[in-house]
This record gives sequence, C-alpha cells and structure tokens, in this order.
Amino acid sequence: MLADLTTLRVGGPAARLLVADTTEDLVAYVQDAWADDDWLVVGGGSNLLVADAGFDGTVVVVRTRGVEHDVTADGVTVRVAAGEPWDAFVATTVEHGWTGLEALSGIPGTVGASPVQNIGAYGVELSDVLTRAEFLDAATGERAWLDAAELALGYRTSTLKHGRRGVVLTVEFALGTDTDGGVPVRYPQLAGSLGVELGARVAPSTIRSAVLGLRAGKGMVLDADDRDTWSAGSFFTNPIVSREFADTLPIDAPRWPAGDEVKLSAAWLIEHAGVHRGYALAGSHAAISSKHTLALTNRGDASAAEVAELARYVQLTVLNRFGVALVPEPVVVGDLLA
Repeated sequence: MLADLTTLRVGGPAARLLVADTTEDLVAYVQDAWADDDWLVVGGGSNLLVADAGFDGTVVVVRTRGVEHDVTADGVTVRVAAGEPWDAFVATTVEHGWTGLEALSGIPGTVGASPVQNIGAYGVELSDVLTRAEFLDAATGERAWLDAAELALGYRTSTLKHGRRGVVLTVEFALGTDTDGGVPVRYPQLAGSLGVELGARVAPSTIRSAVLGLRAGKGMVLDADDRDTWSAGSFFTNPIVSREFADTLPIDAPRWPAGDEVKLSAAWLIEHAGVHRGYALAGSHAAISSKHTLALTNRGDASAAEVAELARYVQLTVLNRFGVALVPEPVVVGDLLA
C-alpha cells in the first residue's frame, strides 16, 4: 500500500513497486517504468496525497545513498544522492561545520525531492545554496547536470514540479564553513526563540536545535506517536497577491514583500476564516492539526478522500471569507482535488 510510503499514511496499492538502492538501479528502474503510461517516483513520501484507489502504474521508490564533498576556496561543494533523508543530511552538514542548511532542519523527505518545490523555512530557501542537479529526463532519455538557473527555482516551485518530467539522481550544493562566528539569523520567529536580534550570528548547531524545537511545537517533525505529524507538512502555500488586493484585507493580516507583489499567511487566513486547530468535518478521521492550522492530519484511520474533503472545505471557507484561493502544496495522485 502506498499509505506505507507517505507521511499522511493514506493511499491504495501500486500496480508495480520497484525499490532502487543504487543510482544505477534507479536509472534502470525509471527507464523501465517509462514503458508504462503511468509512473511515479517516491522519495520520503512527505509531499504526497495518494488516492484510496492507489496508482495503476509503476512506482519507483528512491533509496539511494551517498554524500561526497570537495573543499573549495569559498567553502565546500557537496554532492548528495537523491535518496538520502533530508534531515539526516542537514545534520551531517552541521556536524562537519558546513553552513547554509541549518535553518532547513527537520523537514521530512529526501534530498532528491528538495529542488522540486524549492523547500524553504525560517528565511532560507534551497535556491540559496543549490548549484545544480543531476537529472534523468523522461522526454529525451538523457542523463545530465542541470544548473540551478535551468531549474527556475521559485517560491515552492521549479521546472521539475511543472512540466519537466524525469527523476533527480544527485543534488549539488555550495555551502560555507563556520569560520566567522556563526551564521546570520534571517527570520524574526527564529531570532525571538534564540533571544537575539535579527541578523545576529549564531552557531549552526544552535540554529538547528532551535529550528527543530520550533517545528516540533507545530507538529512538523515526524513522530510515530504524535498524530499531528501524520501530515504532508504545510498543506497550502502562502498566497501571493497584488498590492492592491492585499490592501483590501484586514489591516492585521500578515504580509511580506514578494517582488512587486505581496505574500500572505495561509495559516492566518485559515484561522481567521473560522477553521481552527483540531477542526474536523463530522464523522471524518482527517483533521486540522491541533498545533498548526496549515497542516491537515490523519488521526489514525483517515482515507485520502477524507483528507481531500477537508482540504476543499478549507479552500472554500477561505475563498468565501477573504476572496483568496489557497493552492495545495502536496503532489496529488488521483482525482481528489479537482
């Protein structure tokens, strides 16, 4: 069952399942899967909502491992196999004194999935340090390194998420070294938890510990005994709207500059539309997290249909109250949110 491969723990069976432990196996399995009309690559399953009917095609599970690095004049270049668990890799960078990823601690999933939606948290995005990715292209059959510019990394998006089909094999990062008294804190909430001014330099290990604490408090660090973590993390992206539209919203609605536009807080919109933490539709086993309104959770026996029904309810409620259309962040497999 695909439920066993996703952090939401919902989803039916796959017609065929292949597990790749080496990059060579991954290439071979994916190329074989392309013979099917339907194929799906799964890493940590932390950003997937799979229908109860499952997937009528080939699923390739990425379990490749390996971290290599070269010291450079500016820091360190690190190449990581796609199947490496993301947080374990971040822990490795902190242990080695490599800087740039500590604020992305605690994010579930694998390294190979990280460029797909340009993961980010606490003032840092993957695009800040990603240099290129090795990619097996479904359209051409070619295996090649793509520079960061070719991936068009944006807010929770990339060409890998929209239009460019294939599989990430390896990801390369340009990281710094902790030689100048720590790294700057870029996010107000993180600065507050550390008791320092925004921009203050703090040891990477201290930032990692603080981020893990903040994420755990929101149910965003995986824990088999905590149903609030049976989720896909933030289910909706923060909306980006025009400045004119943002001016029509309540004055206390959080907002941040986003180029010529404005980024809003999806969590604030959900909460102030009347959908509170712990909310569930009558008779449903899916619920809003008791710790964070952006997470839709499986309380133990939820179906994919129940998760999707709750997501549609949240979208409709926010749209009716504020005129903002929330966009789901997870990849949806099956006809669930149409």
